[in-house]
Amino acid sequence: MAVVEAGPVLVEPDGARRTGNLARNLEVALPAGGLVLIAAACFLGPLVLPVPPPVGGSVLDSYLDAGSPGHLLGTDPNGNDILSRILHGGRSSLVVAVAVNVLGLLVGGTLGALSGYVGGAVDTVIMRVLDVLIAFPSLVLTLAVAQSLGASQTNTILALAFFSIPAFARISRAATLRLRELPFMAAARLAGTPGWRVLLRHIAPNITPQLITFGMLGMGIVMVIEGALSFLGLGIPLPAPSWGNMISQGQQSLSATPMLVVWPCAALFVTVLAFNLLGETLRARWSGR
Repeated sequence: MAVVEAGPVLVEPDGARRTGNLARNLEVALPAGGLVLIAAACFLGPLVLPVPPPVGGSVLDSYLDAGSPGHLLGTDPNGNDILSRILHGGRSSLVVAVAVNVLGLLVGGTLGALSGYVGGAVDTVIMRVLDVLIAFPSLVLTLAVAQSLGASQTNTILALAFFSIPAFARISRAATLRLRELPFMAAARLAGTPGWRVLLRHIAPNITPQLITFGMLGMGIVMVIEGALSFLGLGIPLPAPSWGNMISQGQQSLSATPMLVVWPCAALFVTVLAFNLLGETLRARWSGR
C-alpha cells in the first residue's frame, strides 16, 4: 500500500513542473515570436510581397477600399498603398526604437557602471548631471529638441536617446553597487585586476540582463513617443511613412475613412504589447520570480 500511495506523489510534481516550464517558455516564445514575425513583415515583406512603393501613388487611386485589385488594405488620400506604408512605417518605428535603446544602454549603462564602481567624486558628478536631466519634463524637452533640430529620423533618434540615458544609468549604477560588495569583486580587487577589466569582465556581464529587460520595456515607450512626435509633425516627416504620421494623416478624414487610422493604430498596439509582455516576462524570469 505504501508503494501505491507514493506513486501519485512522485508523479504529479513532475507533471506540474513540466506544465509550469511549458507555460514559462510560452510566456517568452509568444511575444518573441510575434516580434520576429512583425520585424520579418516590415523588413522582408516589401521585398517578397506584391506591394507597390509606399510613396508615388496617383491621386486618381485615392481612397480605394480594402480588397481593391493590387491594394489589399486600400489606399490613402494620395493614392499610396496602405499595406505598403504600414510595412515601411513599421520599419522606421522599429529602427528608431532599437537605435534609441541601444544608445541609451551603451551610454547610460557605461556611465552608471562607472559611477557605481568608482564612487566618490566621479559618482557625485555623474549622478548630479543625470538628476538635472531627470528633473526636466522629458516629453516637453524632447518636443523642443526635435523642433529645434528639425524633423528627421536621425534627429528623432538623437532626441529620444538623449533622454533615455539617465534611466539606463540609474539601473546600471544600482546593479553595480550591489555587485561591488560581493566576494568575487573583492577578490578581483585584491588580485590587482585593473578597474577597466573588472568593469568589462565582471560587472558588464552581470548587469546586462537587467539593462536588456529595461530596454525591452523601453521599446514600447519609445515607439509610442516616436508616434506622438510624428503625429505632431516633429518626427519622421511625410511623405516617408511612419505609424505616427499615418495616424496624423488619417485623422483628417477619420469620420469618412476610419480604417486609415485603425490599421496603423492596430500595428502600433500589437507591437508595443509584444515588447511589454516580453520585457515583463524577462524581468520576472531574471529576478527569480
